[in-house]
Amino acid sequence: MIYTYKLIFLSLFILFDLNLKAEYDVINAFPALSFNDPVGIYHSGDDTDRIFIVEQEGTIKVFNNSPSTNEVDVFLDITNIVQQDGGYTEEGLLGLAFHPNYSENGYFYVNYTRHNPRRNVIARYSVSDNNPNQADSQSSFVILEVNQPYTNHNGGQTTFGPDGYLYIIFGDGGSSGDPLGHGQNLSTLLGSLIRIDVDNPSNGLNYGIPSDNPFIAPMSARDEIYAYGLRNMWRFSWDLETGFLWGADVGQYEYEEINIIESGGNYGWNIMEGTSCYNSDNCNSEGLEPPVWEYELYVDGVCSITGGFVYRGSEISSLRGKYLYGDWCTGDMWALTYAEDGNHINEHLLLTGINITSFGTDEHNELLFCGNELIYKMVSDEGDINSDGDINILDVVSLINLVLNNDYNSAADLNNDNILNVLDIVLLVNVILSS
Repeated sequence: MIYTYKLIFLSLFILFDLNLKAEYDVINAFPALSFNDPVGIYHSGDDTDRIFIVEQEGTIKVFNNSPSTNEVDVFLDITNIVQQDGGYTEEGLLGLAFHPNYSENGYFYVNYTRHNPRRNVIARYSVSDNNPNQADSQSSFVILEVNQPYTNHNGGQTTFGPDGYLYIIFGDGGSSGDPLGHGQNLSTLLGSLIRIDVDNPSNGLNYGIPSDNPFIAPMSARDEIYAYGLRNMWRFSWDLETGFLWGADVGQYEYEEINIIESGGNYGWNIMEGTSCYNSDNCNSEGLEPPVWEYELYVDGVCSITGGFVYRGSEISSLRGKYLYGDWCTGDMWALTYAEDGNHINEHLLLTGINITSFGTDEHNELLFCGNELIYKMVSDEGDINSDGDINILDVVSLINLVLNNDYNSAADLNNDNILNVLDIVLLVNVILSS
């Protein structure tokens, strides 16, 4: 009898002319909402399934994570203290981090710029006692300030790591080519990723130094530094399954680069730009950490990398475990698969035409990104196994055919376990039932 079913399923397989390579597109994730210069997407990790959007001018908006939502609350408005030059600027409200125990203590941290002197300010705020969708704007407690000599390369991301410490990236101070030599200078926080303990302040500071920070011993180095030689890392993220810290560093004239950031690492700027010499008078790459991937600037319009996340969601199985990132100028999006032997695979997913300013995830690890005043998400035709534009029982029949014939195809491997079996069929049925 099973052979009869195999013949039936084989006939269906031929009839449907399967094309199992997944194709991707982007959609407006929240069609009723728009934002002013969104530069960050976050969730609070408190099981409320809310989305927080950072607007560069100095506001944070919050709303329920539903595509039908049409109500937005102003969580925090500090436009009266955030300062940036007019026109295009790399200043403003640039980062947001919720304390790992936010649901208990209500603390969150922001990174913004002020003038006179020009500087980055890291400050802690508290949520309102009476309204979870509103912060106490008078609760500011400044943790740290770092002077900036120029308007650009302010970094800005401020994020708690899986170790509970706060990580903050500061650009090299700006201008062009790191004229003040901050990238290779351990006596300044500029050009560095720092790591601090906000729960245990010490030595007269509003924060403490983790005992295993890599540069505590050298007297000429700043104890806060975790890694250095970074030009202007625009977004970094952890992949909790591998423990890798992924960072995307914006290039000068030749290359955009992706790094795996490790404690004590020197990522080369301004000796190197990617894997190429930037400073011809001093191009000794010994001891420098090369990028895991780079792409050439100004080819087909690309000009500025926007770092993303290793995808660990459930909606697009073909992308699980891949680092998704994009380019601000063109809206190109790629997926990078890391390989221990260095033979990494980079796939071009699609050209969105969106000025991608930042990526983020919701509480379900589903990926979102922002740009052009909107919040977007990627979608795939996965599950449409017979490629007829619909996901229905005919796709289940096609998948059963693949299982019975032991005919593996990665696009039909919905749970991404390298085996086609009944688990993939169950997942597909669930997709159909939930659509």
